[in-house]
Amino acid sequence: MSEPIPYPQLHDEPVMQFNDVDASLTYSYANYLNWLFEERVELIKGKIFKMSPAASRIHQEISRNIFNPLVNFLKKQPCKVYSAPFDVRFPKESKEDKDVYTVLQPDICVVCDKSKLDYHGCIGAPDIVVEILSPGNTKMELLNKYKVYEEFGVKEYWVVSQSDQSILIYTLNDFGKFQPSKIFTLSEKITSTVLPGFELALDDIFADLD
Repeated sequence: MSEPIPYPQLHDEPVMQFNDVDASLTYSYANYLNWLFEERVELIKGKIFKMSPAASRIHQEISRNIFNPLVNFLKKQPCKVYSAPFDVRFPKESKEDKDVYTVLQPDICVVCDKSKLDYHGCIGAPDIVVEILSPGNTKMELLNKYKVYEEFGVKEYWVVSQSDQSILIYTLNDFGKFQPSKIFTLSEKITSTVLPGFELALDDIFADLD
């Protein structure tokens, strides 16, 4: 199946207002790079998905409580960890900006293959992606991201629920399909098949959020 044909926008023509972008059209990463408006957006197969406004305080605290232990664990390892806003592009074949139609900004991602890192962010699937659910997340958005992460081979996809104070981990199996873990809740710890030896207590992730 061929990639969609992007909207023919000039590469050097900046767009200053979100309302000047037609959400019904198909765009590439080359278009995305010229969007200078304040609103944050993602692309999934060329279609625009507007992200929630600035993350809530609790969202940021949960993100920090996951991000910091990963940073500490990876200090002497080749993998690197990044937090949003950080562009992750998912190329089908060509890695040229004009040929990339899916660009996401995971809340947290771990990249172990440094050849995927460049000036703009990451090109190709991270090894781990963490998404923190919030009231602004739509079911369609989550389903679309799940499909992207599975299709492009993200090894682990952590779904963190701040309302339930729980984590579900999808692990890619040998057939390229996600297998869900049990739902981890308070008093339990999560581990990672990607990062042997890493351990994180849910009590520490959701501590002092009031």
